[in-house]
Amino acid sequence: MRLFVAVYPPEHVADDFAAHVEQLRVSQALREGVNTRVASRANWHVTLAFLADVPDDRSTDAANAVERAAALAAPFEVRLGGGGRFGRGRFTILWVGVGGDVPALAGLSRGVRRELKRARLAYDPKPLRPHLTVARPGDRVDRSAVEADRAALDAYESPRWTVAEVVLMRSHPGPKPTYDQLGAWPL
Repeated sequence: MRLFVAVYPPEHVADDFAAHVEQLRVSQALREGVNTRVASRANWHVTLAFLADVPDDRSTDAANAVERAAALAAPFEVRLGGGGRFGRGRFTILWVGVGGDVPALAGLSRGVRRELKRARLAYDPKPLRPHLTVARPGDRVDRSAVEADRAALDAYESPRWTVAEVVLMRSHPGPKPTYDQLGAWPL
């Protein structure tokens, strides 16, 4: 199973952000039939740890590790805001950043990773770069359109919300990825 640990924005934040995403050029291109791979609202999340492929019989160990990490953390406030892009050309990914109590978010990520390591579960060791993926337009839209969207995301600021739970998700990759929640734990 491909697993990851994440936090999700609540409905009122997702509503506000969805209205902003609708105005982006990648969304306009999608409405015109260009596959800009705008992320589904149901998939909007901030990844704390990516475990990749975990044997089915180890999913309980992953859940227990996330539960232990959540028990050691306290709720904190964040917001979406600031825009950026990863990659170039056909590998371009457009994202919105996370502001607010980013040190607490980073601490939660470290706690999750520490418990995963304790459970002897491998995870991607790359440092946390808190963001929510907006689209994977690649080179299907002009670079200037992607840059205009990045600037629009850079100017965006969502309502604040309290991160009060962490979730373990299973990913089903592909052109239209889907995720299944395996568990959620309060902070």
